[in-house]
Amino acid sequence: MSVLELVETPTPPLTSMTVTCEKPAAPAFADVEQLVDRILETVGNQITLGVPLAIGKPVAFVNALYQRAKTDPRITLRIETGISLEKPVGKSPLEEKFLGPFIEREFAGVPDLDYLTDLRRNQVPANITVSEFFFKAGSFLNSPQQQNYTSTNYTHAVRDLLDKGVNVVAQLVAKRTVDGVTTYSLCSNSDLALDFAPLMEEMRANGTPVAMVAEVNANMPFMHNHAEVADNVFDWVLDQNLKPGHQDYALFAAPHASISPEDHLIGFYASTLVKDGGTLQVGIGSLSSALIYSALLRHQHNDVYHQVLTELNVAEKFPVSQKIGDSGPFEQGLYGCSELMVDGFVHLYKAGILKREVFEDLTLQTLLNQQKITPDVSLATLLALLKHGAIATQLTREDVAYLKRIGVFRANVRYEQGQLFVGRQQAPANLNHADSLAWIEQHCLGDTLSGGMVMHGAFFVGPKDFYDALNTMSEADHQKFCMTSVNYVNDLYDHFLGSQQLKQAQRQHARFINSAMMVTLSGAAVSDALENGQVVSGVGGQYNFVAQSHQLHDSRSIMKLRSCAVRNGELKSNILFNYGHTTIPRQLRDIVITEYGIADLRSKPDHVVYTELIKIADSRFQPQLLAQAKAAGKVAKDYTLPPAYCNNTPKAIQRVYQKFAQQQIFSPFPFGCSFTAEELQLGKALKSLKAKTATPSGKLKCILKALTANPNDASLRPLLARMDLLRPATFKDKLTQRLLAAELKGR
Repeated sequence: MSVLELVETPTPPLTSMTVTCEKPAAPAFADVEQLVDRILETVGNQITLGVPLAIGKPVAFVNALYQRAKTDPRITLRIETGISLEKPVGKSPLEEKFLGPFIEREFAGVPDLDYLTDLRRNQVPANITVSEFFFKAGSFLNSPQQQNYTSTNYTHAVRDLLDKGVNVVAQLVAKRTVDGVTTYSLCSNSDLALDFAPLMEEMRANGTPVAMVAEVNANMPFMHNHAEVADNVFDWVLDQNLKPGHQDYALFAAPHASISPEDHLIGFYASTLVKDGGTLQVGIGSLSSALIYSALLRHQHNDVYHQVLTELNVAEKFPVSQKIGDSGPFEQGLYGCSELMVDGFVHLYKAGILKREVFEDLTLQTLLNQQKITPDVSLATLLALLKHGAIATQLTREDVAYLKRIGVFRANVRYEQGQLFVGRQQAPANLNHADSLAWIEQHCLGDTLSGGMVMHGAFFVGPKDFYDALNTMSEADHQKFCMTSVNYVNDLYDHFLGSQQLKQAQRQHARFINSAMMVTLSGAAVSDALENGQVVSGVGGQYNFVAQSHQLHDSRSIMKLRSCAVRNGELKSNILFNYGHTTIPRQLRDIVITEYGIADLRSKPDHVVYTELIKIADSRFQPQLLAQAKAAGKVAKDYTLPPAYCNNTPKAIQRVYQKFAQQQIFSPFPFGCSFTAEELQLGKALKSLKAKTATPSGKLKCILKALTANPNDASLRPLLARMDLLRPATFKDKLTQRLLAAELKGR
């Protein structure tokens, strides 16, 4: 259902949106400077600008407003946002040489955010402040921006922005005109705008000068349903396509991430917990891509999937997979209910996995859940609705309109004075008459229920081919994907787009899958910040999904993390005895997954929680963790870790990985690669070289090895040429050439 339909209903849930129906269409500006002039005239020189996270930012408008404030100190500008995307930047001359051609190719036509460029240069003037509630992971560690971070749940972002005095809301949109009617799509970011629209109307009605601004970009995929809004929802529209010859800028596209062997196994374990006929939420990055890949493997190559299950001894070592999961193909399919709609959902849709439709009608959804009806319409569908009290025995005009809207009746069915008409034929609209039922079955029934959706998401960002897939989807496919309010997706509470009862009915067997950086032995998750207070990313919707999982009786919260990581040049366990920061408290612990398996923690006493987590830790850290747990009295002194869980080593991971890699299973780039073959070789070598030279002793070893390297090896010439190191002029460049040559040859 579109938001437009909500406006047209006699008693719309979105009451404030009816005010917008009295407004004329938003004036369109071709010139961004004229739009900035109008904003300043309307709102004044004190501006708090709210813009969406990720690709929903209207870059042309934001840059123009920022530059105006930068040159006019009378203007006070505060930018409130999240996930400000920027092109990769090399942290060394070598990295810059590697990234240069890649950036030119992959980010051609993508503009920079001026405020972000100035933040990096420490050149933001005193009259401008930039505040974010979610950082791109790791982008502002050791930065003054740590002081401007706002910690909040994603669902509270609108509230917090209003508390901060936001008076201008702006975002990127798509535009279309059909039969003379123009509508806009909130596209990648329906997350906040749907909630902002009625609130901004109320503020305006109360005399507060505010503005909602849209910037049109033809490259944005036009999303339907909740994301499609009327041409008067915004106050002003920047549409530079009104200028002859204008070309909209390219969207920021995240390159395909490499999936490591460890990530693949984490994704595989997670896939065993996903129940057919259930609901799926995933996050971003390689861990999520790994889960999508294993779900596809399970559905498309189930025999190989079971080989991996047997190899890892999943059923015996981790019985929770048998208790709450499945291992067969997805016959009923999945429904996606995810804060972030990643490209993986499109892969699942094309494979026939993302196919469980949910409906915005509680009666229909309840009957579907109880398997009293199916999406295929039959006379049984009509009778089930009658028995459930959704329609009367003597059909009314309202009943017929309802049946047409949900697809039970065809669009050409008419109702007049107790009679049903199809063309010139008619019959009594009475479901007690056998003849009427037979006539209805022959002339009135539709084929399938209408309005079903396989995906609800709040925002999206992804690689180029993801945007291409959305742009080329058929109208019928698009209708199954609904970008909507983050409060609809992330919370169970009543919302104008759907009640709590409806959400609960839709989200059966939900698996809310998120990522963490670390987990303590008590089951607390560390996902957004370090113990010194530095913020890595943000809470986002993680808490909300964890809370949902505990509210829905058949749902589970799943945290994925790598068992260990290199920090400050030293290998550290990501499963810790304790830690000085928590994102998800221990009382909300549920399931944790590493590359070594699954820990089922919900409802378990502490001694089980501690030992289950130690079982999936890297074996190099298990003795210390167990000793700490025993010293604290959380585990019995005579407890011994079972032998089956004592071989958690990288070597064991490689053994499993290599075995199936030979069958073309678990490849690093199963969904495409943004790098050339040469860049892949160089990238691996540079990453390895960076790790090896992180310590003084490691650096010395690499230099000694480099002295004997032969940079003139013919096989290395194309790679060295790509790095502009064929003919180094300085001593530093000559040393760099030999270091890289030695690493490439060693690999």
